[in-house]
Amino acid sequence: MGAFERVLMRAFGRPEGILGRLGGTVMARLNQPCAAWVIGLLEIRQHDRVLEIGFGPGAGIQLLAAAAPSGQVDGIDPSQEMLAQATARNAVAIARGRVGLRIGSVERLPFEDSTFDKVLAINSMQVWPDAETGLAAIRRAMKAGGAVALGFTTYSGQQPGGLIERLTAAGFVEAKLIETEKAFCVLAVKP
Repeated sequence: MGAFERVLMRAFGRPEGILGRLGGTVMARLNQPCAAWVIGLLEIRQHDRVLEIGFGPGAGIQLLAAAAPSGQVDGIDPSQEMLAQATARNAVAIARGRVGLRIGSVERLPFEDSTFDKVLAINSMQVWPDAETGLAAIRRAMKAGGAVALGFTTYSGQQPGGLIERLTAAGFVEAKLIETEKAFCVLAVKP
């Protein structure tokens, strides 16, 4: 990994330090429209239990808590800096017990089997150390009939090609790609 790639990872991939704080500010602003769009595609119900992988500065968590006002929203992210930003942004919902945020990785989700109705990740999968293991962990933590959405902005570095196949290989069904001018999302269901 070159110097430029290391800087990008410290700002956006695994945010830390001053670059991570700056990256969180940028992500909150630039990823929020994509998060809102993906949350709409997931058709969150008011009582859903939802997980966001790589919650970043917590803008998506905030939208999820509003979409599931009687539900539970959880998030996992490997960055201490993002945990701090997301905790500050969602302090009221956390205090009410409606939002739970943790440090961790998608490959080792600290949740019981069949916990979540919906799972999403925005501009996250492209920096997972092991996407196949991550998708298997997501599938394990989802309820049967639950939906997963992997959303990406055009500047994420992720390409849409092969994502449907990866979800299908991980045991998901009904995988489909939805694209707009500024973003794309792959949706699938746990059978």
